[in-house]
Amino acid sequence: MGIQKTVFALAGGVAMSVGLAGVAQAQSLTIALAAEPTAADPHYHKMTANDAFSAHVYNSLVGRNANMELVPALATSWKNLDDLTWEFKLRPGVKFSNGSPFTAKDVLFTICRTLNNETNVSQSYMDTTKRITEVKTPDDLTVIIKTSEPLPLMPAEMARNLPIIWSGIVPHGKLQFAPKTGCGVTGPWPTVTDFNTGKMAIGTGPFLLKSYVKGTGIQLERNEGYWGAKPHWKTVKMVPVASAGPRLTGLLSGDYDVIENPAARDLTRVKESDKFGFVATPSTRLVFLQPDIGRNPSPFVKSPDDKNPLQDLRVRQAMNMAIDRKAIVQRIMDGVATPASQYMPGGMFGALPKEPDIKYDPVAAKKLLADAGYPNGFELTLSSTNDRYVNDSQVAQAVAQYLTRIGIKTNVDAMTASIYFPKRAKREFSLSMGGWPSESGEASALFQLWVATLDSPKGLGTSNYGGFSSPEFDKVYLPAANTVDAAKRKKGLEEATQIALDNVPLIPLHFESSIWAFRKGLTYEGRRDQYTLATSVKIKK
Repeated sequence: MGIQKTVFALAGGVAMSVGLAGVAQAQSLTIALAAEPTAADPHYHKMTANDAFSAHVYNSLVGRNANMELVPALATSWKNLDDLTWEFKLRPGVKFSNGSPFTAKDVLFTICRTLNNETNVSQSYMDTTKRITEVKTPDDLTVIIKTSEPLPLMPAEMARNLPIIWSGIVPHGKLQFAPKTGCGVTGPWPTVTDFNTGKMAIGTGPFLLKSYVKGTGIQLERNEGYWGAKPHWKTVKMVPVASAGPRLTGLLSGDYDVIENPAARDLTRVKESDKFGFVATPSTRLVFLQPDIGRNPSPFVKSPDDKNPLQDLRVRQAMNMAIDRKAIVQRIMDGVATPASQYMPGGMFGALPKEPDIKYDPVAAKKLLADAGYPNGFELTLSSTNDRYVNDSQVAQAVAQYLTRIGIKTNVDAMTASIYFPKRAKREFSLSMGGWPSESGEASALFQLWVATLDSPKGLGTSNYGGFSSPEFDKVYLPAANTVDAAKRKKGLEEATQIALDNVPLIPLHFESSIWAFRKGLTYEGRRDQYTLATSVKIKK
């Protein structure tokens, strides 16, 4: 999937409280979010809304531009010293929001904090740091990291998994990489509450956190000491508005300057006015279903034999064939998505070069169910969010209807993300909806977290809530993920992709496109990683 970015100039007329000249002068920005960050802690829970918010207050060693290309951030350069060792040279002159200088010890401290973070969700942000065996800081601007195995994507991992926090937020002696004994920290490690109150929200990012009130919103203030290009906006307010209708109404009425994820079907209302614009950008986010394969019985499955039918490959294949992806994209996503037949957009590293075909065939699906011993089907519950992915609850309802048609009576339990994700992390569901963007640009990250057999110490399978385990897959994927030879890596990831598709640990649905709408006088640089950033909102010249 290539990058496509389309900005529409719109026609019509709706009275606005602030004209173009006012927009040019205004330095306050209000953004309506479709998904609310679940915490202000940058290491709490790995999800896009959290990471996007975190990027306002914190920086990582490596950054990403709107096309997900790696760019220097707190590190100006990086290189392999050998297969197990990476050296990062840090940017000089950077200060935290409290005026303290940023040095290598803050990187060491941050790595240690991820490994001592008892209030995180599902071991978030530990997938990379678990594989670190040594961190050296020979001087204030050099960090040398050794890993237990080759980590070819270390720069990409640093971009997505390690927002840097100030080492002075808790008492410590001499810092050293000894996570099992506290790394030199003499007091308690910070908790999610410490960050939510703003007490420890000290970063090097373009904004300062003024307040985080769950369910109400986030208030940011420009960091006047920011090392990079300072944003236009002096103050930013981010308001959670879960429903697309109220978000759009708020934009039209002038309550919001920018909104994320307006419903594609509602964009006609935006087009009727010359006071608004919008941008649509395809993403790498795969929306999928995750069946509970590892347990028998499963909590929300009722079958005639009291077993878990999801453990039968034929049942998973039947479910895969029962869903009309093209119809969901056209009727529910209003064409602003791409049907998914594999786990990566075509053309990306590790995707099958020839796009596979998951044929919509309810007749064949029913036969597979019968062959598996369920001619009369069974009953299950599909759990999903109702405020996280684009039209998530509507997609869940559509999927339930397709599964019910082949004999799998499917109920839908849709809930807010703040309730859903902790429950899913505890494996309380039998069939759950998920979404994952390929932040590294290849198939390895999704396979590492969602498909590989659980091996928590190595950071493998930590999101494999379905309990899938395939020695055949692991035997192919693990060597591919660890090789620095690009050709061998690509071949191995493609083979792993085929094995995964054949075993259906995840049922792919579609790749989302992201939409942002904004008032006249503004522009927005649509991002493939789906981040909504105040720094991406610019005054139109």
